[in-house]
Amino acid sequence: MGQTKQVVQIKGRPKMLATYINHEHPATSCRVPIRVKFPKEEEEYMGGYCDGYIYRSLFAGSSLQQSYEMVLSFLQEEGYGDLPFPRDFKELSKFRLNTRNRQVLLFEDNGYVHNPVKILFPLDRRKKNALELCLYNEADEQHLLRFHNIEI
Repeated sequence: MGQTKQVVQIKGRPKMLATYINHEHPATSCRVPIRVKFPKEEEEYMGGYCDGYIYRSLFAGSSLQQSYEMVLSFLQEEGYGDLPFPRDFKELSKFRLNTRNRQVLLFEDNGYVHNPVKILFPLDRRKKNALELCLYNEADEQHLLRFHNIEI
């Protein structure tokens, strides 16, 4: 096991930061992003659930802005940083469908959609500060049909 040291100044006082690296088992220190290795059916991954085709996770912060920042951070870490996303929550909110008729929401996604990612506002109004993230398995040959909610 190796150790790296770094000295930084915090409030004028020197502090030492240490990072421990396990050289014997490098696979334990490296995690493969979900875009490279999509979870299997009924596998739980980072607090979300996957059916083998769609990974779903709910992000809930103290505000919708904070929830959106959490989603963006997760997407960056999981290999989706090259896709275009709304700059901030204000831009994301323009994708929200403002309708009281829930029947319309059965046919359209309420949020931002860009293959293979959906950032949705939950239909449950009790989850005011939450965003639902759906990631579609790009390796699946019928992922476009699933992404556009077309029956297979």
